[in-house]
Amino acid sequence: MSISDKPVVIIGAGPAGLMAAEILLSAGVKVDVYDAMPSAGRKFLMAGKGGMNISHAEPLDLFLSRYGRHRGDLEPIVRNFCPEALRDWVKGLGLDTFVGSSGRIFPSDMKAAPLLRAWLHRLREAGARFHMRHRWQGWSDDKRLKFANPGGELLVAADAAILALGGGSWPQLGSDGSWQALLAQRGIEVAPLRPANCGFEVAWSEYFRERFAGQPLKSVRLEFADAGGASFSQTGDLMLTAQGLEGGLIYACSAMLRDEIKHRGFARIFIDLCPDRDIRNIAFRLSQPRGKATLANHLRKRLNLDGAKTALLREVLCATDMQNPDILAGSLKHLPVTLSAARPLAEAISSAGGVCFSALDSHLMLRHLPGLFCAGEMLDWEAPTGGYLLTACLASGRAAGLGARRWLEHNRA
Repeated sequence: MSISDKPVVIIGAGPAGLMAAEILLSAGVKVDVYDAMPSAGRKFLMAGKGGMNISHAEPLDLFLSRYGRHRGDLEPIVRNFCPEALRDWVKGLGLDTFVGSSGRIFPSDMKAAPLLRAWLHRLREAGARFHMRHRWQGWSDDKRLKFANPGGELLVAADAAILALGGGSWPQLGSDGSWQALLAQRGIEVAPLRPANCGFEVAWSEYFRERFAGQPLKSVRLEFADAGGASFSQTGDLMLTAQGLEGGLIYACSAMLRDEIKHRGFARIFIDLCPDRDIRNIAFRLSQPRGKATLANHLRKRLNLDGAKTALLREVLCATDMQNPDILAGSLKHLPVTLSAARPLAEAISSAGGVCFSALDSHLMLRHLPGLFCAGEMLDWEAPTGGYLLTACLASGRAAGLGARRWLEHNRA
């Protein structure tokens, strides 16, 4: 006998919602999945365009540390669906995975579409029903879930429901954060959504913006220390944009930078343009006869400095300092750049903020709305790119599905 006469309603057809659906279907529970978009997993597909990074193979304790101050909230959830379990799950869909040189885990074909296709097929075979173009609009007066769809309004009664509505990044793909007001009206504590894994604004000159936006800064080291003494130092790549800086290296410390700007009004980073050389080697090379060569050519020949790096030096240093070998050498190792603001949430890869864990029990059920569970990026946590985001979304979807199953079993009894 089924543990519920009514289907469990899952709102949101991203990774967290689909995983919750799988858990419930495996227990014989009927599932209806609703989503505002025309098709499922749109952000999942977009995230996989450059290579579907599903998780990371580093030791689990190090992996868990990537969730920062929310490690304690996520640790039991992720330990129950760790990266190795995720790989086994992908294998169950008929796809192999591999670990790249960076430790990141990918499907063997590096693509998101085959994984999503196989997953949706399995869910439909198990009985999942999908209702697309249905935008959740809260509750009716008689406590039914309310949806707007092309045909008008739909009211749905459910013994249990799971919200997996995403955060606020990439709203064009469905995660627009509109659920915040609906939950706040019910007294649910929600931390404001903020950009994570995002770019930052720098007051470039018009000349620099026009000439160098879109050019990469390859193999540089970014260093930052916040007012509280926490520090970051890592080598990687940055991208110059018309508005400032973006790229994997700055995404890795975006939470620190965003919070520093909130507290101080700005964040000052330091860029090492020659991380493979020490300052004595740089000074020696700069001291070599320049002859008739321009400074740009001198820097290119002696230090292999490309045009974008040289232009960044000129953007930060005055003409006199550019001609001073000691200042120039020091700046090549420690060039200050002031960030004035994070780029808007809509441009970010992911978001911080969301439903506070204090509003949830250990099964991800809202304490003030029994039978209603939350999962995925709409919870208040954040993580860098590298597979940490997807792993936690899938793991929390699994936890919410198990929680809903437990709730239904308990209330049937």
